[in-house]
Parts: sequence; structure tokens; C-alpha cells
Amino acid sequence: MTATKILLPEDELPTRWYNVLHDLPTPPPAVLHPGTGQPVGPEDLAPLFPMDLIRQEVSQEQYVDIPGEVLDVYRLWRPSPLYRAHRLEKALDTPARIYYKYEGVSPAGSHKPNTAVPQAYYNAKSGVRKLTTETGAGQWGTALAFACAQFGLECEVWQVRASYDQKPYRRAMMEVFGATVHPSPSDLTEAGRKILAENPASTGSLGIAISEAVEAAVQSPDIHYALGSVLNHVLLHQTIIGEEALIQLAMVGETPDLLVGCTGGGSNFGGLAFPFLREKWAGRMSPVVRAVEPAACPSLTQGTYAYDFGDTIGLTPLMKMHTLGHDFVPDPIHAGGLRYHGMSPLVSHLYETGEIEAVAKPQSECFAAGIQFARTEGIVPAPEPTHALATAIEEALLCKESGEEKVILTALCGHGHLDLAAYDAYLSGAMTDRNWGDADTQAAVAQALSRLPAIG
Repeated sequence: MTATKILLPEDELPTRWYNVLHDLPTPPPAVLHPGTGQPVGPEDLAPLFPMDLIRQEVSQEQYVDIPGEVLDVYRLWRPSPLYRAHRLEKALDTPARIYYKYEGVSPAGSHKPNTAVPQAYYNAKSGVRKLTTETGAGQWGTALAFACAQFGLECEVWQVRASYDQKPYRRAMMEVFGATVHPSPSDLTEAGRKILAENPASTGSLGIAISEAVEAAVQSPDIHYALGSVLNHVLLHQTIIGEEALIQLAMVGETPDLLVGCTGGGSNFGGLAFPFLREKWAGRMSPVVRAVEPAACPSLTQGTYAYDFGDTIGLTPLMKMHTLGHDFVPDPIHAGGLRYHGMSPLVSHLYETGEIEAVAKPQSECFAAGIQFARTEGIVPAPEPTHALATAIEEALLCKESGEEKVILTALCGHGHLDLAAYDAYLSGAMTDRNWGDADTQAAVAQALSRLPAIG
């Protein structure tokens, strides 16, 4: 029987991130300046990011070396364990073999420090004193607060109001690490005041919180902005997940038939999937790669592939991505980390070109999967990865019918210890699913898509 935990020794921690841009079968569309409609240059991004990150954003090099100072912090939790889900397999009575890469062992309890740490490092190296950011469920804000503490930076976080109210202990955890946290929309920025004037009861969105954090960052040259998903350099940093998983699976002689990850902005999914796509393109394996998103905010499966802003107010460059419209405010589902109107341009491009699949799941099905996983494997998953677990379980049950012994790999990108209010809502029967076909939702999306920016 295969070991339950496949552990990689600390001295085998990968020392390079993988850049999928080098190997893409077709190059992705350029990022455009919203004023000129021309591709953005380094000078356009300099008010928000240090030059090291700007270079990583556009780099075509296949690998980027991880700085020693970043590796030193990574070693607090990396390499993370790969688990064989023996007990879940037994409960499902499936011949499938299910593996999950567990990122909940990090200080923040999720995969987010994989990029928060290098972002804080490169900003500190450039002389920045403070980082601003947005957060939904709070995992990214917590990760950046932790990372800033490691490199002596201040951290200011705008947290989506719905999650700020639902998850008070996530806010407290950010404050323990030294961050200042505001509910978004707030009255501290022009963007926030504009939203509140239109809707004083706004539950917020990641797009609104991004607008507030970006506005705060451009006020001073020694303040920068940090993003927890979507951008190329963020997904680059997350490939440490897939690089480790490749080695760990090789240790037990396995290659995946199906790789499945939850997708909000795309960082967890890309971090696991990109190194495996490299191996697939090289002819060394042939997994099906499937993204799973919430039915309440299905940008890949229901969105339009178009240039759009990354934030609600329209302060960011224009990115070609699957979008529901930059001012669409999703239903305040419990998987707050997946409530983003758009999808990473890289993930969107891979979906558009047929390199990956995508499905959407209602939250009740996902929480049912999370409960089954917790009762068998002993880990309470964050609401976000329950989407991937629901698909992994669905696939494993199909293997039970067909007799196929598929190898299924997923990323358990965080634990749900600070999301128990969501589980309480599910267990008490208070949780409801938002029907994507609901007339109000369709009208809101149609209005948001009608306001997509015009490209000359």
C-alpha cells in the first residue's frame, strides 16, 4: 500500500519557479494601457510594483531562481506534504487513487504565502515601506500580513465587507501579524465612497477592494500594491506547489490521469497545474486538467473572453480574460476567495485554447464534499478547495461504475478552521444556492458586460 504522506526532504525543496509563458503553444494577448490601448510598459506598472516583479510579469525565461531569503522563509512550511486519500477512497469504494497536495500547513493556513513572501521580499529590497492589498475570505490578507512581518513592512488590507462580517477571526489573524484591516467598501478612498454613495449596504467585492487598495498605493512612492492572484508573477510563484507534487508523485511511481483545482483568480490552480502542463506538452504524461469554479461566480464557464479592468472602478491595466464584468458584484457566497469577476489571463488563455477544462459547482454540493472529506481524511478544508474536492469525488464515483483505476490529483489549498461559520450554515440548513439562471443575476451580469471598456 502506498504511504499516506509522501514527504519531500527539506534539502530537496525546489529552488526555481516555473514560467509557463515559455512553453505556451500560443502566446497570450498583451496587457493594454486603459488610456492609450497600447501594450503596457514597465513605466506603467512602476507606481504599483517593484522592477523585479515587473520583469517576472513579462519574462519569457522558462525558470526563475528563487532568492535565498525567500527560500529561508519557505522552509517554515515547505516542502508541503502530498497525501494519498486512502480513507476517502475506502468510503467511496472506488478503484481511483486520490492524492491531494496540502497547502494548509503554511503559517497563514493556505497556499497564499507562496507568493506573499517573494512579493514582500522584492518590495522591501526596492525600498518600499508599506504594501496595500485586498482580500476576500482573508487568506491572502493573512498571508501578506505574515510576509510583511518577515521583511519589516507595514501592511494595509481592504477586506470584502461580506467576508469581513462573516470571518472576524480572519481579520484578527491579520492584525496579529501586524496588518491594519478595513472593511470594503470603506469611506477611506474615493472608490469606496463612490460605491457607498450608490449602495450604502454594499456587501463589497474583490474588484471594489482592489480599487481601494490600488488608490491607497499610488498616494506615495514608498507604498506599493500587492495582488494575491490573477497576475503572471503571482502564478509563477505558486508553481512551487506543482514542482514539489511532480517529485512526490514520482517517488511513488504515479502520474495523474486527472488534475483538478479550484479557481477564483487562478493562483492555486495555476500553481498546481502549470508544471504538469509542461510535462504534458513535452509528452511525458497526459492528464486531463480541470478548473472548478463556484456556480455563483462562474467567470470561465459563463463569462465573456474580453479585455476588462481587474478592479471595479477602472484603475488597473486592461487584461484579456474571462470576465463577468468589472462592476459585477457576485452573491456573497461563503467561498469568499472565489468571488472575483474575472480569471487570470493565463488561465483564461489556456481555457480559450482548449488546454484545460472548466466546470462550475453550487456551494451546497461543495460543502457536502468538504464534510465527507473532513470525516474521512480528518482535515476541515477551506470552502474554496471543496469545489475541487466535489469534482474529485464525482470523478472517483464514476471510476467506481467503470472500474477504471484513475489517478486523481488535487490541491487542498487551505484549511477551514476560520471558516466554521460557513460549515455551521451548511449543517444547520441555512445555506442556499444562488441559481445562475436567476433573472436578477442575469440582468446584473448583462449590465456589467455592457460596460466593458471599448478597445480602439
